[in-house]
Amino acid sequence: MNLTSTKHSNRTSDLRVSEFLPLPAPADLLAELPLTDELAGVVSRGREDIRAVLNGADDRLLVIVGPCSIHDPVAGLEYAARLAAAAEEHRSDLLVVLRAYFEKPRTTVGWKGLINDPRLDGSHDIATGLFAARRFLIAAAELGLPTGTEFLEPISPQYVADLVSWGAIGARTTESQIHRQLVSGLSMPVGFKNGTDGSLQIAVDACDAASAPQSFLGIDGAGRASMVRTAGNPDTHLILRGGSSGPNYSAPDVLAASETLAGKGLNPRLIVDASHANSGKNHHRQAEVALELAATLESGHDARHRLAGVMLESFLVGGAQPHDSENPRPLTYGQSITDKCMDWDTSAVILEALAAASRRRRTGA
Repeated sequence: MNLTSTKHSNRTSDLRVSEFLPLPAPADLLAELPLTDELAGVVSRGREDIRAVLNGADDRLLVIVGPCSIHDPVAGLEYAARLAAAAEEHRSDLLVVLRAYFEKPRTTVGWKGLINDPRLDGSHDIATGLFAARRFLIAAAELGLPTGTEFLEPISPQYVADLVSWGAIGARTTESQIHRQLVSGLSMPVGFKNGTDGSLQIAVDACDAASAPQSFLGIDGAGRASMVRTAGNPDTHLILRGGSSGPNYSAPDVLAASETLAGKGLNPRLIVDASHANSGKNHHRQAEVALELAATLESGHDARHRLAGVMLESFLVGGAQPHDSENPRPLTYGQSITDKCMDWDTSAVILEALAAASRRRRTGA
């Protein structure tokens, strides 16, 4: 008998794991980059304001706007500074939230975001990525901007969620039980996107499930495996992003989705994503969709009161550029390496148009 072969055959775990690399515990990272009382105020006020808009107590329009993903924190913060000035200019009509996405879902393979691969070279230095994401959120809060992000998996929120005012669950993960459980314990309003096929039912079910108490496996601040019990999240809502069946941002689409939500006893006010399938990921078309949403706000259609917010992908430079982690090349500063974004000048015009439309909706003019 070959004893070496027998010994090998008895091993049943980690056969395809190459390496385990320890990460700092969430509590250690939070202690090194703490949330000050002043920054906590920015985050908390952002959550309260977003909640008020979603519930209709605040008649402004929520606008979640920013890069498809943050790959260069320096360029991202230059964008954030411009957005902070625009947010102050339009504060009477718009509640502006900076889109700060650090994790990217991939249909097959590709760059997975700042947390997973902060060096953009396939080295996957996640510890550095967690620090970079937290530093970015702190810097955005110092500008007075509330931030929103997509939660792609259940571990990273322990490192950054205390700095986030709004969250999203993407179309690929809305149906996931893990994400519904996660949202039930998150401290901010969270939107679920409709499915990639355009179906609303999985997102409606997700809103319902995440609003209920849940018990599940997770980690605590020390990084220990724990059973997590949650109270449920009362601030779940729907995000319309279109699908393979076509766009769903029109006034009739918004009204139909709102009535479906109301029929289930859920919040009938919703957000429309002007990018993704609603614009075919075309940044020029995205601007047109945003203007059509502004027209809905100004119309006499009942949908104008069901539209709580709009999502926009925007960066300093328009479009997107290719990036290959295995063969990196110099990148254009301020241009997306994931989905195509509107440039800043176009975005400023869109924000002005949305502010004017929101003002007319609010005043009835």
